[in-house]
Amino acid sequence: MLKKFSRFILSISVTLPLMFAHTTAFAEGAETDLAPNSLSAVLIDASTGKVLFEKNSHKPLPPASITKLMTMLLVMEAVDEGKISLKDQVRVSEYAASMGGTQIFLEPGEQMSVHDLLKGVAIASANDASVALAEYIGGTEENFVAMMNKRASELGLKNTHFQNSNGLPADNHYSSAYDIAIISRELLKHPRITQYTGVYQDYLRQNSKKPFWLVNTNKLVRFYPGLDGLKTGFTSEARFCLSATAQRKHLRVIAVVMGEPDAKTRNKEVSDMLDYAFNRYTSHLLYKKGAVIAEKAIEKGDPGVVRIRANQPFSLLMEKGEKISDYQQKWEWRKLKAPISKGDVLGKVQFLKDGKVEAELELVSAVDVQKANLWSSLKQVLKDVFYLPGNIREQD
Repeated sequence: MLKKFSRFILSISVTLPLMFAHTTAFAEGAETDLAPNSLSAVLIDASTGKVLFEKNSHKPLPPASITKLMTMLLVMEAVDEGKISLKDQVRVSEYAASMGGTQIFLEPGEQMSVHDLLKGVAIASANDASVALAEYIGGTEENFVAMMNKRASELGLKNTHFQNSNGLPADNHYSSAYDIAIISRELLKHPRITQYTGVYQDYLRQNSKKPFWLVNTNKLVRFYPGLDGLKTGFTSEARFCLSATAQRKHLRVIAVVMGEPDAKTRNKEVSDMLDYAFNRYTSHLLYKKGAVIAEKAIEKGDPGVVRIRANQPFSLLMEKGEKISDYQQKWEWRKLKAPISKGDVLGKVQFLKDGKVEAELELVSAVDVQKANLWSSLKQVLKDVFYLPGNIREQD
């Protein structure tokens, strides 16, 4: 019966308690020591989303090329959903080829794979490659920008509005350090992205007489241990911006700065933020990807019991010196009755310390569970009465 039930899998999505949106943890003196030259900054734990440091983190500012994080998010979602393939050949429009600023010098009518265009965006911050991908997914860049804003709304971003896919200066085009961190966190749910953003140098058009050399605009990829992304940005209006992520063991953090005076200061202050996180915090792995979180009975469901599995690793952020035994788990379930639709919230598990919620997992259905018919209901009744082999009991 276990095999029968294995087709009915539920997965978890890691959600952030609303309290974390304004909760900040500081080391002594951190208020002045971290990112003093930025206009806005935030440091978050990638697993739970908890804010570790912030400075004007919700202030809307021009984001420059860190706009491309949302572009890359929509590309990775389209790839993972099977809507497009990394091998797809994209024909470059005259409009895409006309983009100024940083570019890979695409020609009108040139064809380049999604894979190579994504390299151009992630490594070289190419404006022309961003528009080419936007047009391929949205039909037009205008349609793609509407998709960007829709996705921002779905993520609950309150201080973000896009006017283009690449971050070139435009009226009413803005975001905040906190919103950029949330986009970055969502993008990191697609592990393949760091295979692009973590590359220091590569080439395009390698079969031509003049291969195009790509060098990552994020120099910390080369010089900061464990750093593998994500995106730089610069315009005269936005000044120097960066969303950076680094991982050591199970702890991954995201640091965002906006409005820095120069690249050297930007890189130093991001490095200081990352050092602060790795020096003060550790991460305890609670669930590996695919681990069974719980088994729950579904009233009038076929099957009558489903397993909830982790669809990605989940770790609990702790200050160094704390123990996992310092935390308690609190499970909350709604009444589970078929039919259940994919995406339905079935409950949540909270991790508390001294009565305060420190992290939370929402338990979300990844499949549709049908209402049991007469025969399947009878079989379930017989199993419950006679404890037939294969009868999985609910875990509380």
